[in-house]
Amino acid sequence: MTEGNGASRVRRQRARRPVRAPETAVEPVRDAAASVPYPMRVAAAWSWRLLLVGGVLAVVVFLIIQLRYVIVPVLVAVLLAALLVPFSQFLQRHRWPKWLAVTVAMLATIVGVAGLLTLGISQIVRGSGDLAAQTVVAWEDFRAWLLDGPLHVTPEQIDDVVQQVYTSIQQDSGVLVTGALSVSSSIGHFLAGLLLALFATLFILIDGRHIWNWIVGIFPRRARAAIDGAGRSGWATLENFVKVQILVASIDAVGIGLGALLLGVPLAIPIAILVFLGSFVPIVGAVVTGALAVFVALVYNGWGIALAMLGVVLLVQQVEGHILQPLIMGTAVKVHPLGVVIAVTTGSLLAGIPGALFAVPIAAVGNVMILYISGGTWKQAAPPLPAETHSPLWRTVPQRPGYGR
Repeated sequence: MTEGNGASRVRRQRARRPVRAPETAVEPVRDAAASVPYPMRVAAAWSWRLLLVGGVLAVVVFLIIQLRYVIVPVLVAVLLAALLVPFSQFLQRHRWPKWLAVTVAMLATIVGVAGLLTLGISQIVRGSGDLAAQTVVAWEDFRAWLLDGPLHVTPEQIDDVVQQVYTSIQQDSGVLVTGALSVSSSIGHFLAGLLLALFATLFILIDGRHIWNWIVGIFPRRARAAIDGAGRSGWATLENFVKVQILVASIDAVGIGLGALLLGVPLAIPIAILVFLGSFVPIVGAVVTGALAVFVALVYNGWGIALAMLGVVLLVQQVEGHILQPLIMGTAVKVHPLGVVIAVTTGSLLAGIPGALFAVPIAAVGNVMILYISGGTWKQAAPPLPAETHSPLWRTVPQRPGYGR
């Protein structure tokens, strides 16, 4: 009985066991993606994303180039507004009406720039007759040096060179006409851009906060606090940049003007004024104003003073380019001096003079905005109110608790 029960129990256990299928040879699945090493897959994922970002940036740069006659004046207006908004707000804090504060700020800028240009150009024009006479005298002295100096140039050779220059000018008259038309077209674009910049500056002064609120309202609601805080931080940096740029231009003007005055070069004050205004136009402004100072020294004072004036110009520009710009500008805009140099060089290569002008402020503002967003302090702030509920700039804007910290 016991043996029978044990045998039946064994049979039941065997019946419960699953029946195994006969083992067959299974070929391994060949997957190309699985055979790629993991570091290579990570590099590939980064690569196509970087290519996508680069393509978007290329499209943005292309659009900026196509719309440069609109974008450049607007950027100039933003720089002017960064200078004038604190002045306008200062007047308003001292009980000035808003319309009067904006009017005084705009008129002070226009009158100041126009006054400096008028003072510098009028003194140069007033001395143009003497300058022309001195130029003729300098040419005669130079001709005499060529004839009697170590080069032993003959009068026939000098006349041949002058004749060749005159002939080449006649042959290239068509190019000169084309260049004149190009210059006239450029003057038209400049005047149109100047008017656009003035109008944009005026509207930023009048209704800048409402314009910014509208821009913030374009973004999704969850991103508005970050965009708004980053924009305010970037605007504060831009104000510092404009103030420091004026300081650097003033140092350039004082350095070159004082050098011209000590060397006895005439028209020292107009030269200093033109250097100050030209410092706001990178590369071209420094070259043109420096060349003017050296030319005046050459015409009035001879080669020795001209070479000394050239040394002063180069010294001031080297100090400005390698010390003042990297150190003072880098400290004010919170960008490393190496970053300032690289930004100016890259902007010059990509977009010429406008690129050099806007490279540092764009890099500084972008750096501050990125650091603000990555810092995460905006997460504690309530999102800004919708753009349509904001009051204009001259009224008080209600703020929620924690907003704008």
